[in-house]
Amino acid sequence: MKLGKDGAFRLDDELDRHWLNWSLLFWVAVCAWFVWDRHGNIQWLALGDTDDNMRLMQVRALLAGQGWYDLTNYRLDPALGGFNIHWSRLVDLPIAGLILLLQPFIGTAQAEKWACGIAPMLPLAVTMIGVALTVRRLIAPQAWPIALVVLMGCTSTMMMFAPMRIDHHGWQLACLAMTVAGLADPRRARGGATVGISSAVSLTIGLEMLPYCAMAGAIIALRWVWDAGDARRMQVYGITLAGGSGLGFALFASDANQAMRCDALTPVWLSVMIAGGGLLFALSLLNPANRWVRLGLGAVAGAAIAGGFAWFFPQCLGRPEGVSDELQQVWLNNVREARPIYRHSLESAFPIAALPVIGIIGAGVAIWRWRKSQAVVGWAAVGLFTAFAGAMLLWQVRAGPAAQLLSVAGSTALVWIVVPWCLRQKWMAVRVIGSVAVFLVASGLFAGYVIKYLPKEAKPAARSSSAVNNANAMCARMTSMRMLDRAIPPSILFTHVDLGPRLIVMTRHSGIAGPYHRNGRAILDVHKAFTGTAAQFRPIAKAHGAQYLLVCPNLAETTVYRARSPQGFYTMLRPGKAPSWLIPVKLPEGAPYRLWKIDYSMPDDAPVVRHQPAPPPGRP
Repeated sequence: MKLGKDGAFRLDDELDRHWLNWSLLFWVAVCAWFVWDRHGNIQWLALGDTDDNMRLMQVRALLAGQGWYDLTNYRLDPALGGFNIHWSRLVDLPIAGLILLLQPFIGTAQAEKWACGIAPMLPLAVTMIGVALTVRRLIAPQAWPIALVVLMGCTSTMMMFAPMRIDHHGWQLACLAMTVAGLADPRRARGGATVGISSAVSLTIGLEMLPYCAMAGAIIALRWVWDAGDARRMQVYGITLAGGSGLGFALFASDANQAMRCDALTPVWLSVMIAGGGLLFALSLLNPANRWVRLGLGAVAGAAIAGGFAWFFPQCLGRPEGVSDELQQVWLNNVREARPIYRHSLESAFPIAALPVIGIIGAGVAIWRWRKSQAVVGWAAVGLFTAFAGAMLLWQVRAGPAAQLLSVAGSTALVWIVVPWCLRQKWMAVRVIGSVAVFLVASGLFAGYVIKYLPKEAKPAARSSSAVNNANAMCARMTSMRMLDRAIPPSILFTHVDLGPRLIVMTRHSGIAGPYHRNGRAILDVHKAFTGTAAQFRPIAKAHGAQYLLVCPNLAETTVYRARSPQGFYTMLRPGKAPSWLIPVKLPEGAPYRLWKIDYSMPDDAPVVRHQPAPPPGRP
């Protein structure tokens, strides 16, 4: 602790000298609150997303001895050999490590729960450090506490670090935070290395942040075009991007990702990263003095990369998932997070978009404020990055967490500039009320207060919406799933796509499909089976080796079945009608499912019989 000349404690010196210690202490406090708030979710293994459930299954398979490079899930569609997951094992490592660490003390079941609770909070520490570094470099060494408070108000971002959110999004956001810190770093070699390594790690995890990685590379190239002195930053960036991507591919690319696929770090994108990094390295060595020459060389390099990609990998010019038009129409276009923000209600879109807009404004103000200092170049990079992230919301609303994270620096700048101005005014109302109002607006925290006064979207099907939410919750509960284990021996259950990952995590049973594009055939078969006729259902189920049919009435996915085929097989099952080759299985009272054993020995044209329907979820 540093004291002033008079021996008094100096807060500004303390925040500057020991910022890392205090940042980590802040992180510990947030983690403690998260654990307290989500303790019930941890104890009930309430993995809220299909990806989180699939991640745990991937970790379990690794710990059970499945090959490092074998990412096939053998519990979904087992009759056809399972299906491949396009992720890497990089994010599996901290979860698996925590399970192994805790297992001797609390047993496997509790170790899994606490690993899933703790693991998502680890990248939050990296994110906080990245955010703190950025504002220390661009605003002031003591500005980082404001940035961390603003970060806490980024609800979409913070949800990615909550206990049980074990999928890869938190780690990729951490890479993004460090990327921004690298762009803001005045030390060119260190900044270039930070951006290159962060981008390589993010791409090794998955391609979700590919547009942001590309934008970071473009910003580094533009900085070099503007200032030849930035050649060192670009040189180190090119080396670390190419080398880091190559190392990530060698260590983590699965057997299936050795093929020329477009949805992961495969030879396709590895080639792009090596070529791009190599070209930038070469340009940094040339480093002509004339700015226009540098611009021309940069444009030629960019055109060479784009042209080479189109020539050698034309199959990747469309959507990276590479799904068929039929699968896109039936399934992918119905994914809510893949829709642009303007296709969502104002009530849900406003809290997501408020801070990115403020961050863009704040970055613009900061560029003007620090236009005569060295920080202006860093602010220009951050402002460009923030505007790009905001524009991404017009493509897909899933860009919300990244857009909010990138807005923290601009928001902090507004607070740092305007609040002191308010505090210097002679009127107490301006000093007190004005400062609070400015902070609430500049930090985006006002959105939570304003949203209740926004016009509400008409919801004519409120009862139906309530039933869907109820079914989504009840059919995924641990207590509900365990009823299936008690009712029947381990079997292959034909059930909904979105229920598949949860089924294999919580029971001994196997499913047919999960919401993953490499599982496209099974997804289509499930949809066709439920929207077709009873006669069409049985051969599809038989081809996948299904022994039972499991239905969760009112699950969100079932609304798609009803909309696409009002007279389809699923709709016929809802009032209790079923072919005689479906034999009802009695479940415990309160079970939210309907379960039938499929009898393949009976003829296809067996008469339809009526069975007493099970009560829908939430009803006695």
